[in-house]
Amino acid sequence: MWLFHIVTVLLAVTIVKSGSGVIEEDDNVLHIGGIFPIGGKGGWQGGQACEPAAYLALEDVNARKDLLPGFTLKLHWNDSECEPGLGASVMYNLLYNKPQKLMLLAGCSTVCTTVAEAAKMWNLVVLCYGASSPALSDRTRFPTLFRTHPSATVHNPTRIKLMEKFGWSRVAILQQAEEVFISTVEDLEARCKESNIEIVTRQSFLSDPADAVRNLRRQDARIIVGLFYVVAARRVLCEMYKQNIYGKSYVWFFIGWYEDNWFEVNLQKEKIECSKEEMRMAAEGHLTTEALMWNQNNQRTISGMTSEDFRLRLNDALSKGYDIQNKRYPEGYQEAPLAYDAVWAVALAFNKTMERLNKHGKSLKNFTYTNKEIADDIYSAINSTQFLGVSGHVAFSSQGDRIALTQIEQMVDGKYVKLGYYDTQADNLTWHNFERWIGGKVPQDRTIVRRELRNVSTPLFICMCVISSLGIIAAIGLIIFNILFRHRRVIQSSHPVCNTIMLAGCCACLCSVFLLGLDGQYVRPSMYPTVCQARAWMLCLGFTLAYGAMFSKVWRVHRLTTKAKTDIKKVEPWKLYLMVTGFLLVDLVLLLAWQFTDPLERHIEVFPLEDPLSSEDDIKIRPELEHCESENNNVWLGVMYGYKGLVLLFGLFLAYETRSIKVKQINDSRYVGMSIYNVVVLCVITAPVTMVIASQQDASFAFVALAIIFCCFLSMALIFVPKVIEVIQHPRDKAESKYNPDVGMSKEDEEKYQKLVAENEELQKLITAKEEKIRILKLRLQEKEAIKGALTGVDAVKDAPNTGLLAHKDSLIVADFVTGEGTSDSAFGAGVSIYTHSSRASQSDIEYSESYL
Repeated sequence: MWLFHIVTVLLAVTIVKSGSGVIEEDDNVLHIGGIFPIGGKGGWQGGQACEPAAYLALEDVNARKDLLPGFTLKLHWNDSECEPGLGASVMYNLLYNKPQKLMLLAGCSTVCTTVAEAAKMWNLVVLCYGASSPALSDRTRFPTLFRTHPSATVHNPTRIKLMEKFGWSRVAILQQAEEVFISTVEDLEARCKESNIEIVTRQSFLSDPADAVRNLRRQDARIIVGLFYVVAARRVLCEMYKQNIYGKSYVWFFIGWYEDNWFEVNLQKEKIECSKEEMRMAAEGHLTTEALMWNQNNQRTISGMTSEDFRLRLNDALSKGYDIQNKRYPEGYQEAPLAYDAVWAVALAFNKTMERLNKHGKSLKNFTYTNKEIADDIYSAINSTQFLGVSGHVAFSSQGDRIALTQIEQMVDGKYVKLGYYDTQADNLTWHNFERWIGGKVPQDRTIVRRELRNVSTPLFICMCVISSLGIIAAIGLIIFNILFRHRRVIQSSHPVCNTIMLAGCCACLCSVFLLGLDGQYVRPSMYPTVCQARAWMLCLGFTLAYGAMFSKVWRVHRLTTKAKTDIKKVEPWKLYLMVTGFLLVDLVLLLAWQFTDPLERHIEVFPLEDPLSSEDDIKIRPELEHCESENNNVWLGVMYGYKGLVLLFGLFLAYETRSIKVKQINDSRYVGMSIYNVVVLCVITAPVTMVIASQQDASFAFVALAIIFCCFLSMALIFVPKVIEVIQHPRDKAESKYNPDVGMSKEDEEKYQKLVAENEELQKLITAKEEKIRILKLRLQEKEAIKGALTGVDAVKDAPNTGLLAHKDSLIVADFVTGEGTSDSAFGAGVSIYTHSSRASQSDIEYSESYL
């Protein structure tokens, strides 16, 4: 409706004169109106070359005496600057300024849309020489429109054909926000959908394409269809260079009606921030599709010229204002044959209409804007017009569109090279194999994402398996040792069955190392859930058997040391086994509930894209890692870790409480406690660290495997190495007290033993002192014997009565040695107290000392 408001305003304004001034109407002149986009800052200014081409056609038409006999054709035109509002103004000026116009010529899709939509109100046929908008094919909206320029949709079948030829199934679209391009994109999307070609993104812009081009890069677009006018195309090309989305990995489709040197002209004028060299680099390798606008055969056309003859005439006409010698062509040069043939189509249609009207005694001069009958005759005549023009075979479809072949070109070394032609009607692609790709091969339509499953390093897996195998062999050897020497006290007092259970648990834990290393390189995805379940069962049950056996021992030690002495009896083995069985039952309940309600499955963790180590292809690596997870995996792990954690903490407490206690019923409790310390510390470290490094398959596997291996090896070494050494060093059972000198002692016996050791040390000191006194007395006796030998016989007779006394003195000396009371002189003086005992020791102590010594 806005169009009619413009009409009302314009009718109220003084009608300005047309581009050729006030024209007096002549009876032998047929007048047509022309709208050419020449100036302006945006859109298509193809009138620069099309207007001179149209006047060349007028000269040739008017020179033909057999065409429009008695009449000449005259063109009245003005500049629309490719602006729809200005184009409407020019149209009204042409219509309401005399003379009467029989038909309108227009260029630029936006202007043609406005003009053709309004022209039906004046029963005027509109022939567009330069309009490619697919929207113009709507006969309901534009009932009187024809065009020598093929619809932009004619490019889309060609684009689809090229995509199929080169195997591209993923494309992106960048368009200027103009109706011609919007309708073209809609048609392209429909055709892509029919051909199973994915449109990854569709970006549009008004004037600045920077954000739209950046979005193409984010979407990893590789094959890009660009739809925009040439001014916007230069901005897009510069932004392509800045964003580095050109070269061997990208293919751009541009519109083919740009001039050959479009990417290096007007850069400063349009404030393009790229140099000519940068623009050339970005433009290299792009493809263009365009309906054929120049006859490819060296045939004489309806004008009597070949397309090359027309080119020479056009170049001569343009040489006054443009540097044609250096190939500096004006905009619209490629479409100039379409404007030339459009004038010929008008002349031929008028000629045919005149013949029909003459039969009814009428003439084209009788046409008015309200005369629908003559307008229908003109419509029918142009609809049936066919001829060979300088742009090729000219004919119109039922929608008024030009039927034409499509030409495909590629920019190679800064010049356009013709690659082939495509006949939409016959679905025939003529290909010359002149294409040349940067990098030597056809670009890919996407970054090839290669899924790569991260696996545990084979050398690491083999190393851990070898160590685990050695551990299993050692555990089996210790089981055999445990059975063979079960009658020995060193084995029998440590509960060999519990030891065997512990070793079986170690074997299961070491076997789980093999399962932890199995992944996609060894197991099919369908079998992976089974491996997941086996891991959980093997590790959980192995831990329970190994740790449960040790836990039961320290539990019994703690119970024995907290009971009264009278309650300590023989340790009943079934109580130890019952505790291990209880732990196993809890594990079975948890594992069965987990497996049947929420089983472990194969889940894939996806990592960000990575560059390949060495590849010239456009490839990215998508690392993936397998995990064993269930829907409520964290809940089940929390329950399992909570239960195991409580058992570990309680075992740690019991081991600490019994750290210095020995009981004869369980002779290796100290080593069992040390093993529990080891297990608790490693579990506390391993569980959280493994959760943190779960995404690093080698580190995670190595950490868990080493923790399991270290626990098992250290526990077996602490508990069994002393037993093995004892058995080797003492083949017979009687020497085994050296392995554990405290065998059979209770807490009370230990205290009594320490007291006796202290008293024994004091007695040793006394003995040493007495021995010293004995030595001194012996020396004195020797002196006395020497004196006795010196006496004479007389003296012997005199001393005879004292013999008893001497004997009595000897006995006193012995008594002094025994009693330890006083010195030998005091004993000799006293003459009493023979064989008395010292009062410094009690009777019981003496008895114990005698028995001990």
